[in-house]
Amino acid sequence: MQVFYRPIDIASLVFFRIVFGILGFADILATWLYYHLEKQAFDPEHFQFYYYGFKWVKVFSEPWMSLFFITLMVASLLITLGKWYRLASWVFALGFTYAYLLEKAHYLNHGYLFCWIALIMAFLPAHRAFSLDAVRKPSLKTDFIPFWCLLPLPLLMAVVYFYGGIAKLNPDWLRAVPLLEWLQYKANLPIIGPLVAWDGTAWFMAYGGLLLDLTVVFFLLFRKTRIWALLAVVFFHFCNFLIFNIGIFPYMSVALTLLFFPPSWPRWTINWFRKKIPWLEKKIPAVPEPVLSEANMNFWQNDRKWRPFITSGLIVLVGLHLLIPLRHLAIPGNVAWTEEGHRYSWRMMLRAKRGSGYFEIKHLPGGETEQIRLDTLLLDKQRRKLFSHPDMILQFAHHLRDEYLAKGEQVEIYAKIKAKLNDGSYQYYIDPEVDLAKVKWSFFQHSDWILPMEEARNEE
Repeated sequence: MQVFYRPIDIASLVFFRIVFGILGFADILATWLYYHLEKQAFDPEHFQFYYYGFKWVKVFSEPWMSLFFITLMVASLLITLGKWYRLASWVFALGFTYAYLLEKAHYLNHGYLFCWIALIMAFLPAHRAFSLDAVRKPSLKTDFIPFWCLLPLPLLMAVVYFYGGIAKLNPDWLRAVPLLEWLQYKANLPIIGPLVAWDGTAWFMAYGGLLLDLTVVFFLLFRKTRIWALLAVVFFHFCNFLIFNIGIFPYMSVALTLLFFPPSWPRWTINWFRKKIPWLEKKIPAVPEPVLSEANMNFWQNDRKWRPFITSGLIVLVGLHLLIPLRHLAIPGNVAWTEEGHRYSWRMMLRAKRGSGYFEIKHLPGGETEQIRLDTLLLDKQRRKLFSHPDMILQFAHHLRDEYLAKGEQVEIYAKIKAKLNDGSYQYYIDPEVDLAKVKWSFFQHSDWILPMEEARNEE
């Protein structure tokens, strides 16, 4: 365990603090402008799909919702500058997680990853160099940190890569599905459209992505292959950036991948550019290699009383991220169809699902029925996600049940919904004979009201 506490250069952590703050600002700004102000996705008058266990997370009315987003943007800028870092990092970590939990229809893997990164950053001493905090209080400044401070961040990226590769080992992906369909929609892209729409590109991306995810972590661990692995990562994410709209994820992934390099790499990179570009040598001072002084040593040696807690925390963190992505293996059925265990498992951009249908309400005791269609009840993204996610179907069924109960009416609720996975045919998705008003969701067990693909009835 002593290896966790050996001194390393703080330069990489400072680099990531700056990138993290910038990306956090960009993500919150986009959420505020697009989802909140333009799409009105955080209007308290609209129905919100909540994560199970977090029903208490509610949107605010205006102007408080906008003020909430502005506060997070200010916190992210303070993180970038290293000003009031501890307070700013905790405000951002808790606020970003709160924003993430507001609407399940907006779930993205990179949002989930960013929640974890934000929480981890709140514990790290990333403000002890190249920060306004260190300028204000010189006693904070240190050139060295314990190795454990840098360990969790590349570990998270390693989990994302490797489990993302494992998830691609499925029959559809090995047929380049759904990439063959998705890339056809990009045929009108300027200049690169015809190349993107070529079938060979889909096959290249399918197997290239698979091999990269499965092997890149191992190549990053060795000095001789590290730079080639980085170039492959940059190429992979640049392609994704050009073709798909996936927000900050490409930038975040490259930044995390750079943490596999020696901790001093930002120093020698700056010095290398100074030597290669003459005018930079005049504008930017050389960055000296850090010297392990007594003042530096005090910081990383005085944490001995915390070491049992730090070690335990690292073990728990590793255990969670190794086990959570595997939970779908304990649940019967095709996870891409049932969605049971799909979230938090790094199953990224693996399948295309579509669905349609309605809810049938049976009024008791008479048995009169009515159809509830979702066109005016949900936002477009909510509706699309509902038709392909059983937990959201159930959640909205319970919302309808509760609305009728509030009016003093007893009802039964049936979902008449069909869906298709990738290039398959439409099938009944939810058992149309099951009263969803009486069903409870189970996070760790299979729900038998989700019809399995092999037994589902094809649309006539």
